[in-house]
Amino acid sequence: MARLARYAWIVLFYNVGVILWGAYVRATGSGAGCGAHWPLCNGQVIPRAPTGEMLVEFSHRLTSGLALVAVVALLVWVLRATAQGHPARTGAWLSVVFILTEAAVGAGLVLFQLVADNESVARAMFMAVHLVNTFVLVACLALTAHWLSGGQPVSLGGRPGTTLAAGAGFLGLLLVGVSGAVAALGDTLFPAQTLAEALASDVAPTSHLFVRLRVLHPGLAIAVGLALIVGSRRFPLAAGDRRGELAAYAVTVLAAAQILLGFLNVLLLAPVWMQLVHLLLADALWIAYVLLVASVLSVSAVRRAAPSPALTPATR
Repeated sequence: MARLARYAWIVLFYNVGVILWGAYVRATGSGAGCGAHWPLCNGQVIPRAPTGEMLVEFSHRLTSGLALVAVVALLVWVLRATAQGHPARTGAWLSVVFILTEAAVGAGLVLFQLVADNESVARAMFMAVHLVNTFVLVACLALTAHWLSGGQPVSLGGRPGTTLAAGAGFLGLLLVGVSGAVAALGDTLFPAQTLAEALASDVAPTSHLFVRLRVLHPGLAIAVGLALIVGSRRFPLAAGDRRGELAAYAVTVLAAAQILLGFLNVLLLAPVWMQLVHLLLADALWIAYVLLVASVLSVSAVRRAAPSPALTPATR
């Protein structure tokens, strides 16, 4: 089981790498490198005279294909190594489902030509769906690795208030992610030369919608980040839950780092390398929060928090 758990973590981290490479494809405008062809690249299985943009896009397709193979292999291994009812089976099955939908959304972006210099609202909507699907995929992979590493199953009904608070945190992170994706798209399509120019274009009525929507991201990011910093330390963890304590600490540190990095990203006018670092920390924060909630809502934590039968009204 230890080897399987190690493999599950590797698959998770590899998928994060694929996500970052996909962001590089978008940030460099290489999404149309293979033309409006999928899964072929300009009608060829292997491009014979590749350009720089084509190599970037084609390599992303290769790494994405390997990610799909790795996730399917994880499911097969989990089904062979775990008993019926093991929570990792659910996580592995959902991982396969969402990596397939991830491929479908990516194919849609290419086939509908919602890449490169496309400025349509449809592209932003596709990117929002892509972002949400990516985060759910990462959550499923993280939970699979967590459960294979000895994590307890999750009970959503044992602590209704905590479950509601955790759900609000997930919603907040998704809203920040979607607004960040739109902001990054605006930075890519409409780059500014100076900070003053960028700030002026954010509020100019003649600016493109993507540019005017950029102002939403910092406010959302700061609000959600501060809520996570305060709330993550107040989640009720089971006594001695070292993994949950580490996850809570990671959420606090990463949320603070993201706020600071966001300011730096604005000051530097969102260079590609900074966008990738910002996304990496966003993925790390999402994973840490998923693991924290999994610990807080674990069956063992819920049972320990339940009132003793001796204290219930019926037994007093």
